[in-house]
Amino acid sequence: MRVHLVAVGRARGGPEAALVDDWLTRFDRTARPLGLGPARLLEVEDRKGRGAEAEGELILAALPDGAALIVLDERGRTLTSPDFAGRLADWRDQGRRDAVLAIGGADGHSDAVRARADLMLSFGKMVWPHMLARAMAAEQIYRAATILAGSPYHRA
Repeated sequence: MRVHLVAVGRARGGPEAALVDDWLTRFDRTARPLGLGPARLLEVEDRKGRGAEAEGELILAALPDGAALIVLDERGRTLTSPDFAGRLADWRDQGRRDAVLAIGGADGHSDAVRARADLMLSFGKMVWPHMLARAMAAEQIYRAATILAGSPYHRA
């Protein structure tokens, strides 16, 4: 099952972008034997600044057919890392070919994106900077693979 991190906006480099690249590369190495991967980052941008609705259209257009959609949203559920890993494994075992983690723009996700979600996930009640949320999502993708592989990276 391929994993996609779809994010509104463009990264300008920097330490957060380096973290995303590193964790997605680690995911690819760890996850392939598990039937997961590759992972890729796809950036979408509404250059006309029309807000969450237009960004939502871009996110939905980027979804592969039949993809499991995980929407990162402050109103979502909080899961443990093992529970998140289990969700990915369940979708993989059900034959889903793709899982997408979507990070919205400054105004969050549109109603259409939230309605399409298979899972709305929150990193807690605090608001996180967009680039840090990308890094956190990439790390959790990698952590999920290590949990499924039985690696000592995740200490329960």
